[in-house]
Amino acid sequence: MKNVTFWEGVFITLLTSVIGSISFFALTLSLSEDFVIRLLISGLAIAYMLYLIRRSQECTGWITLMLTWFILLAMLWMFYPPLTLFLVLHVLAIWLVRSLYSYASLFSSLADLVLNAFSIASAVWALHHTGSIFLTFWCFFLLQALFVFIPTDRKRQNPDLTSNSETDFNRAYQAAEAAVRKLSTFN
Repeated sequence: MKNVTFWEGVFITLLTSVIGSISFFALTLSLSEDFVIRLLISGLAIAYMLYLIRRSQECTGWITLMLTWFILLAMLWMFYPPLTLFLVLHVLAIWLVRSLYSYASLFSSLADLVLNAFSIASAVWALHHTGSIFLTFWCFFLLQALFVFIPTDRKRQNPDLTSNSETDFNRAYQAAEAAVRKLSTFN
């Protein structure tokens, strides 16, 4: 990711919380709460994924990723699973985007998965204890903002390892040439 900071994540948290809570109250006037919650989960997840892709240093694969995301989204809306499964699949899609575009190690990816689990747990806790949609989105996305503290391992290219591997290759190449010369002189 391109120098994403925690404070940028806090701003995104505030923005999504305000948009999500205002949209929830505006849309529940004419639509059912279950449908509106699903609509907000999908909408905010796609907006957050677009933000992650925009902030990424990777230039490839985003078209395939978005196509896959829209296929998943269409299947979710077509089969209309329980709300819990609906939420978990969206969060797993966010985790997959961050794992593909931010992390180079399995440890970092698993740490992000744990962070996503805590995000869901905090959102459920906030909704259960306060009943506030704003605080639910706030808790979820505030914990999502903590992903910047997970090590990415993308910039750890040790030049000593590269030079050693080049030296090893050259040594092996020279040994192979010497073996071929020996074999050709025996005839």
